Amino acid sequence: MHVNIKEVIPRLSEGGLFIKYSLPDGEKRPKGEIAAAVEEYLKKNPIHPWFNPLDRVGVGCVLGKPWIEDMYHFPSPRLKVEFLPSSSNSTPEELTPEALYSLFRRYGKIKDIDRQPPDSKVLPKYAMVEFTRAKYAILARSCIHGVTIPETVSGGGGGSVLRITYERKVKAHWIREWLFTHPRIVIPAIAALIAGITVIIFDPIRTFFIKMKVKDLFNVDDKAIWSWIRDEVRKANFLSENRSEKKVFRALSDDRQEDINRLQAWLGENGNTFIVVQGPHGSGKREIVIDQALKDRKYKLIIDCNQIQDARSDAATISIAAQQVGYRPIFSWMNSFNSFIDLASQGIIGTKVGFSETLDSQLSKIWTNTATALRQIALESKKKDGSIMSDDDYLEAHPEKRPVVVIDNFLHKGRESNIVDEKLAEWGAALITGNIAHVIFLTPDASYSKTLGKALPSQVFRSISLGDCSLEVGRNFILRYLHNHDEDADKDDDGSSTKPKAPPQGLEGLDRCIELVGGRLTDLEFMAHRIKSGESPKSALKHIIEQAAAEIAKAYVFDANSTYTQDAPTWTREQAWYLIKTIAEDKNGSVPYSNIIVSDLFNSADGERTLSALEQKELITVTAVNGRPAAIKPGRPIYHSAFKYLTQDDILRNRLDLGIVREMIARENQTIAKCEAELHLMGDPEKYPSDVKWRMRWVAKRLEDAHWRLEKFERQSKVLVEFLKTAE
Repeated sequence: MHVNIKEVIPRLSEGGLFIKYSLPDGEKRPKGEIAAAVEEYLKKNPIHPWFNPLDRVGVGCVLGKPWIEDMYHFPSPRLKVEFLPSSSNSTPEELTPEALYSLFRRYGKIKDIDRQPPDSKVLPKYAMVEFTRAKYAILARSCIHGVTIPETVSGGGGGSVLRITYERKVKAHWIREWLFTHPRIVIPAIAALIAGITVIIFDPIRTFFIKMKVKDLFNVDDKAIWSWIRDEVRKANFLSENRSEKKVFRALSDDRQEDINRLQAWLGENGNTFIVVQGPHGSGKREIVIDQALKDRKYKLIIDCNQIQDARSDAATISIAAQQVGYRPIFSWMNSFNSFIDLASQGIIGTKVGFSETLDSQLSKIWTNTATALRQIALESKKKDGSIMSDDDYLEAHPEKRPVVVIDNFLHKGRESNIVDEKLAEWGAALITGNIAHVIFLTPDASYSKTLGKALPSQVFRSISLGDCSLEVGRNFILRYLHNHDEDADKDDDGSSTKPKAPPQGLEGLDRCIELVGGRLTDLEFMAHRIKSGESPKSALKHIIEQAAAEIAKAYVFDANSTYTQDAPTWTREQAWYLIKTIAEDKNGSVPYSNIIVSDLFNSADGERTLSALEQKELITVTAVNGRPAAIKPGRPIYHSAFKYLTQDDILRNRLDLGIVREMIARENQTIAKCEAELHLMGDPEKYPSDVKWRMRWVAKRLEDAHWRLEKFERQSKVLVEFLKTAE
């Protein structure tokens, strides 16, 4: 059989094509014979679609006049067959289901045939033919659209023309409409999908960056090229200051060598508890731990709570916390956007969908990713060692392989409740119990066990308390600072040691000045800096005392009342001044705790809380004996001299003393008013029995004592006022 292919018309939207052919001249063949021949060939040589290898390509003979269009019409298994008149003066008739079945069944299995309801007035008349597959409907529409049914079959005058279109079983845009009409299902599903994508895509990236942070791979100090450049520049004395600074702190490390050795020993042991280094600000905690004890430690992570807690918003807190551990990418700004979406969803469906996250949950995600990275780092050596132990057993058996996490400035705001401190304590406990890392807390708060005990109960912490250094160490520190330009005054680079020289000329009285400054590292460094700039020790000491006095007056005296509330009392101006004056009057700068707590200004229920608040703010230090508060000292050694300096200001002293006297006058007036009210309520004492008369006599005696004290305070007030008038 020979045919000539004239044209091929593809139908991409329907997944098929039309083929126009012609027969050789003089040859006539029925259409069905050619279609049957093609179908027989396809049976012997089947063509399978790539998307459905079990299916075969079908073929059909075009009987009608196909409508070839490129409109936005897509196939469906359901066909709408409309009956049109073959001419303008003829009347079409509907085909019976039997006739429709015999006409359409050749193209595929029919699922159902529905005729137009009898009471329907829709014109033209129509019927619905539904195939089991859309493929059959496409073949039927392409072959018999526009075919004329003779009147012998249709029963109408002149026959009927069939117009076939695809009938959608569902309306258009049903997916979009379903999504918009079911927000209670769709919005939570979208939230879960986004969360899942975030975990799958971003969490491995964040873990990678955290590992880079812990391994310090971005630090150029360890690179060979930079080391060579640094050595060459050091020869030109451009970096000698950094080297000299390290030599200066050797005096401190020599004094604390026992603590350093103990800390290094703990890091090699398998003790499932926290390591806590406690000491006031400026006691050298960071220098001892990070610069000395951990200087040879390869993997360490340092988190500064001070920077995290000082953030002004939740977004800033999250961003800084992520920076501390190398957690990136971080989309802290998205929380505000997600909060808006949550608010909108609450208005639409009546509940939040959980797009926005609390600060607690976001911090937990950061710490969780960090723990994952630390665990992976700790297990890297397992692969190198070829160990066959399980991961947990390996971590437990090799504590020296674990990274070290240093949490600096923990509880630096005192006993104030803070979510960052709580989350860090819980996270540190998880690292300890999971044998993932060693955790070292650096804190100025002596009551750290209360917070850490909640995270790791029933455990005894390994603690090191750092106080002020001794006078000899302070002296060596200053001398090293002053002589850091002289190689003979310090340890050489090869480790040989030489003692600091005696004070050079012009430093008379240095030992006495160091004794007054005390052993606080920050104060010693400040004094050494001023002496090196050309001042004498006495002049430097004077400036330090004046600066400390100004800080005390502003932070603890004049700004005190602005921080006092009834719900959370801190301290009043009068209470702070009373402590300053009492400590200044003592030669050793130490007053018994009991003397203060029973004084008029601290004998209330909040007296101990006030002292605790002042201790947290480092105005005072409370020393304990056998676990009980025993004595109150200045928060820093230099504060004793600063207290004396403040009390030597006559105007300031009398002004603040006047405030104390006026407060005592107010208290005595309240006592007198209460006694008078009680006596007035009782009335005539003669009508009461003797027991009640005894109560009245006691109230009268209390009233008399209050009057005597009131007169005394008023006399003191008058003297102070007169002095201030003449002084001004």
